[in-house]
Amino acid sequence: MTIKVGDKLPEASFVVMTSEGPAEKKTAEIFAGKKVAMFAVPGAFTPTCQQQHVPGFVARVDELKAKGIDTIACTAVNDIFVLTQFAKDTGAEGKILMLADGSAEFAKKVGLDIDLSSRGFGVRSKRYSMLVDDGVVKSLNVEDIPPNHDKSSAETLCSIIDHTL
Repeated sequence: MTIKVGDKLPEASFVVMTSEGPAEKKTAEIFAGKKVAMFAVPGAFTPTCQQQHVPGFVARVDELKAKGIDTIACTAVNDIFVLTQFAKDTGAEGKILMLADGSAEFAKKVGLDIDLSSRGFGVRSKRYSMLVDDGVVKSLNVEDIPPNHDKSSAETLCSIIDHTL
């Protein structure tokens, strides 16, 4: 069952990179008491993710913060070492919190996983963006086809924030 607007995010664990190295963070630690613009990419270093989706959010960091967003987060079914390099290569380092969902635990719990095994990618996350306020989904924008990023773009999320918060 796919999560929907009005639902509270399920408890799950992500791995984030800290100055001391990889660390586990629970959903509550990331989302409680905060307004979070989160987006998911099917995979780091894939063409649409690297060339369009993440750069769109990097370009709108200041705009999102000005609209009251506390944290901008990107999740992917990759390990934190891959996501850390991905952040460096896309200009997201220090701007976007990378949330590694290496085993697709979160993607599965919110019903936004996709099996791309037939293409050799295994289980991944669908491409989406969501606005989360204190752990509650206020907006959810899921792409129908993984290469597309119009519904889940930073531009779309910025326009939705104006009507949601």
